[in-house]
Amino acid sequence: MTERFAHPLPFGAELLGNLARFRIWAPSAKHLVLELDGVDHAMTTLQDGWHEAAVVAEPGARYRYRMPDGMAFPDPASRAQAGDVHDPSLLVDPRSFEWKHGGWKGRPWHEAVVYELHPGAFGGFDGIRAELPRLAALGVTAVELMPIADFPGAHNWGYDGVLPYAPDAAYGTPDQLKAMIDAAHGLGLMVMLDVVYNHFGPDGAYIHAFAKPFFRDDKHTPWGAAIDFCRPEVRQYFEQNALYWLHEYRFDGLRFDAVHAIDDPGFLDEMAAVLRSSTDREIHLVLEHEGNAARHLRANSGGPGFDAQWTDDVHHCLHVLLTGESEGYYEDFDDPIHRLARAMAEGFVYQGEVSKHSGKPRGEPSAHLPTTAFVICLQNHDQIGNRAMGERLTQLAEPGALRAATVLLLLSPFVPMLFMGEEVASTAPFLFFTAHNDELAELVREGRRAEFKHFAAFQDPERREKIPDPNAPATFRASVPELTGDSSFITKLLAVRAASVVPGIPGCRSAGVTVLGHAALVARWRLGTGATLAIAINLGDEKPTLPMAAAGDTIFESPIGAWDAAMYGTLLERSAVAWIEPSL
Repeated sequence: MTERFAHPLPFGAELLGNLARFRIWAPSAKHLVLELDGVDHAMTTLQDGWHEAAVVAEPGARYRYRMPDGMAFPDPASRAQAGDVHDPSLLVDPRSFEWKHGGWKGRPWHEAVVYELHPGAFGGFDGIRAELPRLAALGVTAVELMPIADFPGAHNWGYDGVLPYAPDAAYGTPDQLKAMIDAAHGLGLMVMLDVVYNHFGPDGAYIHAFAKPFFRDDKHTPWGAAIDFCRPEVRQYFEQNALYWLHEYRFDGLRFDAVHAIDDPGFLDEMAAVLRSSTDREIHLVLEHEGNAARHLRANSGGPGFDAQWTDDVHHCLHVLLTGESEGYYEDFDDPIHRLARAMAEGFVYQGEVSKHSGKPRGEPSAHLPTTAFVICLQNHDQIGNRAMGERLTQLAEPGALRAATVLLLLSPFVPMLFMGEEVASTAPFLFFTAHNDELAELVREGRRAEFKHFAAFQDPERREKIPDPNAPATFRASVPELTGDSSFITKLLAVRAASVVPGIPGCRSAGVTVLGHAALVARWRLGTGATLAIAINLGDEKPTLPMAAAGDTIFESPIGAWDAAMYGTLLERSAVAWIEPSL
């Protein structure tokens, strides 16, 4: 039986029978005109900066608003655009799409294996849909889309969005996005969306003109004036956006970008409570927070809050071990094996200690949180794309050591995340790319190159000139990964994870971590089943001695022969072994 879904918005354009109600908060405008398919309609000015009109209209109608000075702009709650961010909005009937799997309730968070992808690099919503059977067969359980909010131009990382309710037309239509999510649910896959609530992009954010109180004039962020989350209209705008993606599009969860840049952290907890009370489906809320703010993460009680945080600490430890790099924020991860040991036992490395890189305390205690509170990775869009040349670890790390680190990533009881192409060891870079107008493109190009002038490899201005131009079409094309190739290593690991690790994750706790050498450790976790999961990794070329010879049932080894050596008390160079110790 098919179902239809819509999330009625308190603003924007809503179909009400043969009428459409148009409503917008524009406190900087004395009055507004609604342009609908080329015909002007005066809007009623209401209290507190609201404007409204009810007009006969049909789905597909083009509309925009016009200020007294003649400036016309799209709906800030546009469900779709007739072109790009400067073009009119489209009137959309969200109930026109018939869902085949509308009864889908989701999956529990401890089953999550996240696969992050860029929709444009995957060929848009239809391209993603075509890859879903392959990802399900790989063992992925959650597909996470980088931001899709409408941005200027044909391609963009996604973090320059200015219309948070409108899927970018370069990726497809709203119905194509829904069809992709529906197909994913039919395959047992969750779909998550990366949303950006801390800033708007630099081109097409008309909200600065018609709603100046949306922003603070006393505080700025790296992207400009800070959004004023103390205002109820602002909070409502973003809360409704989150509800809209969860209910109208049936996303299974949201990843909230750089929430440390939101100046009212109470908003986060309020929003989490609103979202959780809105549905009986399994929904999952994940933070990116530079400050390791454990207070926003829900514990085993299941109360309101966020399920997890992207845990860059784990990435940074492993990256330093694999590459030896120490510039930028990697300077905080000297003695990386001991820092990794803390992360494996407690989640965060920094739990209030002073960061050498920032000179400020960072983090909060995290040892009390479950392992599912931490999303870990070896690569993601930030950690690859923020590099000047966008290199992946396949270009930076020794292959055997990278495979050993991947065993730790995919068999530890944290929530693992793969970045698109990682499953086939893609060597394609993932660069920073945009499609801005000429004036802005020049600023972005020079700003991008200036970011790296303090790094040793880019002291030479001629070397900096070789950093790819974000606005060049070739930069985007180079960032499209190859998706064919041997994925058997990842497939085997995820099959082992599903069979031997996932059932014991609920109730799992650290049973201790022992450092074995400058690049080796053994970590243990007492699973909820009563058994103990042990993983020993050695990312270096020494052969350290295990304090106790490995004993139990081996579940994985890399390379072949590593388990035999471990049973005799030796951990081979660039190796990993994982085993289950029976309950006492």
